[in-house]
Amino acid sequence: MPVCPRLAALAVTIRDDEVLLVRRRNPPDAGLWGFPGGHVELGETALQAAARELAEETGVIAAPRRYIENVDMIRHGSDGALQHHFLLAAVLCDYLDGQPTAADDAFEAGWYPVEHVLAGNLPLSDQVAAVLRRALEVMQQEA
Repeated sequence: MPVCPRLAALAVTIRDDEVLLVRRRNPPDAGLWGFPGGHVELGETALQAAARELAEETGVIAAPRRYIENVDMIRHGSDGALQHHFLLAAVLCDYLDGQPTAADDAFEAGWYPVEHVLAGNLPLSDQVAAVLRRALEVMQQEA
């Protein structure tokens, strides 16, 4: 078990009225839908990590625009022992090119209607809907 939280980045990419999501292959969120993302490497910003992880997991190229918010993901086992502790930096990314193809930790990848996602029509990782709502607010404020 790490002695401190692990830092990861999420690529929140919205194109028209759709958001790019992946279905996770591996724990802790295996089978759930969420934003592409992963660990921030030493010497890399979370903005850079979001764009890199997006390309690695989906083949989609995007430019990281700005941080949206941070999300703590802390999970305990049934015995109360700490299983996972991640600090996730959600990054708003501007789509540039590519069609989503699942790779790396992603079992599936694709564009999904924002309304469909917010209505709860997919089994989502914790905080996905809240982060998506925040991303839409940021985009509306910037428009």
